[in-house]
Amino acid sequence: MKEGLIHIYTGEGKGKTTAAMGLVMRAVGQGLKVCIVRFLKEGSKGSGELKLIEDKLPYVDVFNSKLGHPMFYKKKPVPSEYEEECEGLFAICRGKASSGDYDLLVMEEVNNVIAEGWLRWDDVATFLQEKPEGLEVVLTGRDAHPQLQAMADYVTEMLKIKHPYDRGVIARRGIEY
Repeated sequence: MKEGLIHIYTGEGKGKTTAAMGLVMRAVGQGLKVCIVRFLKEGSKGSGELKLIEDKLPYVDVFNSKLGHPMFYKKKPVPSEYEEECEGLFAICRGKASSGDYDLLVMEEVNNVIAEGWLRWDDVATFLQEKPEGLEVVLTGRDAHPQLQAMADYVTEMLKIKHPYDRGVIARRGIEY
């Protein structure tokens, strides 16, 4: 772990957060310290992985957004509110990375935030270039910026072939959250 690598999980398919949480489990199982910053995901929504992490996993710190993804609320976002919230969460990422206390940083849904223009891709690129050498970083979310993909060591695209949501099945507890 002398060289921390960059992972991107992107695409329209299900499994981006699931892949990141699998990596979190693996890291914790090996005694690594993890920080998860959840852009566009509120802590109060009761996701299964968040409950497990908060209740059972040592070595994991989680920081949640105060604003959820607008697509889950069917309302038009106020860009200035999202920009302010995302800048605050990104400041947490920078601070936690520079502290030297963590081995793995997960920036959940950050690709969506960049695609929406609520965080600048070049600021994230600079952060990745300047991160501590041994820090592993994961970026999740749809529409990963091409330049960030070029910087990454791992890029995995989740491809949606079929999803129950397309026929009106809403997210189910324990499966989608």
